[in-house]
Formats: sequence, C-alpha cells, structure tokens
Amino acid sequence: MKTSVITAILLLSMHMNAQEVYDFSIQSKSGDWFVVDDGVMGGRSQGNVELSEEGHGVFQGTVSLENNGGFSSIRARMEERDTKNYASFKIRLKGDGKNYQFRVRSRLNERHSYQYEFPTTGEWQEVTVPFDQMIPTFRGMRLNMPNYPGEVLSECSFLISNKKNERFRLEIDKIWLEESQQL
Repeated sequence: MKTSVITAILLLSMHMNAQEVYDFSIQSKSGDWFVVDDGVMGGRSQGNVELSEEGHGVFQGTVSLENNGGFSSIRARMEERDTKNYASFKIRLKGDGKNYQFRVRSRLNERHSYQYEFPTTGEWQEVTVPFDQMIPTFRGMRLNMPNYPGEVLSECSFLISNKKNERFRLEIDKIWLEESQQL
C-alpha cells in the first residue's frame, strides 16, 4: 500500500511543474485545429481532424504521393505563450505504428517551424519532445540555424510524411510543457 501512495505522489509532483498546451477533453472547440495537406502544392493527400466520443482528437486520412504529394498535417494556433521555464513538450497519444512529426512555431510570422519525428506503437504512449532536439525546417528542408530555442510558442502541429502512399490514424489526448528534470 505504501509503495502505491509513494508512486502516486511522485507522479503528481512530476506533473506539478507542467503547463498545459492543449487538452482535447477540456478545450476542444470547432476550429481549434485545421488541416493543411499537400493540396496546397498540388498533391492529393487528404487528412481530417475530429473529436472522438472519448474526447480525443483524431487525425486521420490518406497520404498520396500522386502529383508530387506526400504529406498531411493539422495545426493549432494559440495566444503566444512564454516557454522559457520549460525544456520539453510531452504528448499523450495513440498512433498506428507509423512515424509522425510534432512541429512548433515560435511566432506566426516566421515561415520556418521546428520539428521532432517520433514513432508510434499502436498503444497509448507519452512522447517526450526535448526542445534542444527540435530541428528548424522549411518545406521539409533543414535550415542552417539553431534548434528550437524554447522561448515562445504560437503554433503546434502534427504531420505525417513517410514518403509512401498510406492510410493513417493518430489519436491525441493532450500536450503539455515540462521543466527539465533536476536531480
């Protein structure tokens, strides 16, 4: 009994230094997230985002390489927030065994974003996205500049682009910021 209480206290204290970015079960409103597919460049991929009965965001669809396509994404813009006191994003999600990218923008007027690619397991999992491992990119090309500085956040997105025709499904519960673990 004592072990389970101690474990619960440790887990609670780990999340006390966290700040919510987005929780689908609490904040979900029509229009918070929007789809950007390769159709903006002539491609034929089709993604959509909707709320499941359980209150999770579901990003699903088809990626097509036809007509120079190859990606689908969803984005959420938010009021600019200070992220200086944090070191990573945490995401609770359930994928389909495929790789996805989590992307952020510091400011909406910047054309580049910072990306982190992660695999999914087919089960619910918590993905840790360290700021210092988020690489700067523009239209899929890596830029010669520092990784995400972790100072400001204005937009987050999920993207699938595995260079093949495929159906996909990513279920997202919540995204939050976490401070670095001090030992």
